[in-house]
Amino acid sequence: MKNLNEIPVTDVKGVGAETAKTLKELDIETVADLLFNFPYRYEDYRLRDLSEVAHEERVTVQGEVLTEPTLAYYGRKKSKLSFRVASGHQVVKVDFFNQPYIKGKLAVGDEVTISGKWDKGRAQITASKYKKGHQTAEEALEGVYRLKGTIRNKTLLKFTVAAFDTYGDDIVEILPEKWLQKYQLISRKEAVQFLHFPKSPEDLKQARRRMVYEEFLLFQLKMQLFRKIERERSGGVSIDYDVNDLRHYIESLPFPLTDAQKRVVNEICGDMKSHFHMNRLLQGDVGSGKTVVASIALYAVAKSGFQGALMVPTEILAEQHANSLVGLLQPFDVTVGLLTSSVKGKRRREMLALLADGQIDVLVGTHALIQEEVVFQNLGLVITDEQHRFGVEQRRVLREKGTYPDVLFMTATPIPRTLAITAFGEMDVSIIDELPAGRKQIETYWVKHQMLDRVIGFIEQEILKGRQAYVICPLIEESEKLDVQNAIDVYNILNGKWNGKHTAGLMHGKLLPADKDQIMRDFNDHKIDCLVSTTVVEVGVNVPNATMMVIYDADRFGLAQLHQLRGRVGRGAEQSYCVLIADPKTEVGKERMTIMTETNDGFVVSERDLELRGPGDFFGKKQSGIPEFKVADMVHDYRVLEIARQDAVDIIYHEGFLETEEYAPLRAFLEANGVFGEQKLD
Repeated sequence: MKNLNEIPVTDVKGVGAETAKTLKELDIETVADLLFNFPYRYEDYRLRDLSEVAHEERVTVQGEVLTEPTLAYYGRKKSKLSFRVASGHQVVKVDFFNQPYIKGKLAVGDEVTISGKWDKGRAQITASKYKKGHQTAEEALEGVYRLKGTIRNKTLLKFTVAAFDTYGDDIVEILPEKWLQKYQLISRKEAVQFLHFPKSPEDLKQARRRMVYEEFLLFQLKMQLFRKIERERSGGVSIDYDVNDLRHYIESLPFPLTDAQKRVVNEICGDMKSHFHMNRLLQGDVGSGKTVVASIALYAVAKSGFQGALMVPTEILAEQHANSLVGLLQPFDVTVGLLTSSVKGKRRREMLALLADGQIDVLVGTHALIQEEVVFQNLGLVITDEQHRFGVEQRRVLREKGTYPDVLFMTATPIPRTLAITAFGEMDVSIIDELPAGRKQIETYWVKHQMLDRVIGFIEQEILKGRQAYVICPLIEESEKLDVQNAIDVYNILNGKWNGKHTAGLMHGKLLPADKDQIMRDFNDHKIDCLVSTTVVEVGVNVPNATMMVIYDADRFGLAQLHQLRGRVGRGAEQSYCVLIADPKTEVGKERMTIMTETNDGFVVSERDLELRGPGDFFGKKQSGIPEFKVADMVHDYRVLEIARQDAVDIIYHEGFLETEEYAPLRAFLEANGVFGEQKLD
């Protein structure tokens, strides 16, 4: 059999050097690229009974030309060609615009197939396509391809037909026979054929089923193999903690763990005790108790003679985490240190000396932790909070400060399960999916801009009760392009209304870091009643006295961001509120506001966000490890993704995977994609 990845596309009939340049823009350089470049949608030219077609729907009919086509010109080079067709028991008027050449090709009595938009009231079709004679089954569904340059859909389809005719028999089946039988999947060759040239919707359905499963399985095989190599080749440390001692620590905590916290603690501690290298993602909604879970892991590490590191994105968050951990761990003789860029001079030198000497058990800090001068004596566990805020390189440098320390990533940004097992497929995922008992739900309201005065009155009521509030705005200063109220304007409005009765503070991205920190400290110390801010407060602010979150122009924010901002309140014992001020112009904007008022569950919010935005936009365009699938859709095909993931685990850990003939095509695929690298699995 020929290797289609090695045959240049110029070997396909009709493809010359110039055409090959255009095809290269579509990432088509080989015969394999051409055959696996599938349509992204299909035009449906199946014949339909006109009595069942709705007004302005696309329709395809067959019939006999009843009248001589007449051609009328109007305007500059504009024309309309009209004639009548007898289709079934109905006479239909057909109009072609700006295609005068058709006149000489049709005559009374000709059998034709016409496609276009149906005007039910006038019984006429504004036609876009015609064919003399009756269409075949192969012509009923036509693939529409992504195009670039001068190449047309018809031309690309012609090349694909030529490639399939010549090389179709060289399409290698890569799935083992038992998997094909288990899921009743058609062959790879048939799937390619039906995706390009479907004869029926059933063909298309079966071809899609096959290729969705294949795409997900191949991707998950890569992920699971990376994971296996990472776990077994890296010689991770074994944290041999005393189970009874750890249980005593957990029982001494000021509040009982939720069932979800107990589950993830067992998962994390199981990883740490094993000889395998832990690479785990811990997801938990805002306020779900991730810090307590982290403290348990850090306690186990410290009591086993190792050190732990917790890296967070901001100084304020580092201070808050350090204070929490001191309160939890210090009574048990576990030493906690704090290292940020604010720790300077003699104090810094002393801390670094204690760390290198092993006298600091847990070090909390910002990216200051990864500086060259920071040396651990025996680093056993690295935890990064809001890990997507750190670059891959920053995380790698911190890991390398120990000998393959266990790694735990924490995030309060709930990631839908489908994204978690694709973007983070090489990690194990733990989820805290319940909130501690007694925590009050945040009441969320959506109001229009004209209710601003009432909202300000609501803020004032909370301030008079001794509480504090946030007002979040999307922009710092006026933009001519966007009609958006900015932080400075809102700050001025509040000060004007309150006239010194209450204190408003202003924070935005253009302030110096030291000024931002000072404003946040003033807010934390209740020197400021209401903080007007851009989204710089999104991550890492814990002010339990704040009970009010107002988000101005809320439709300018994504769902995930709105949920994160809402999570800044509701951290104390008092009832908290979130008010969304928005006049959304689009249906998606209205849907976002409705979702926020209906649920406080971050995982529900994230799933709905994924449905509205699609996977490509969920993390932002700057790439997040989310693969581009040609046929599969992570949102709609998530059940297949789950199945493929489990199958990939079964295959990778199957005794015969590396030897038996049935898995040879899959091994060849993985080797061709560089998964094995230089190191083969045992």
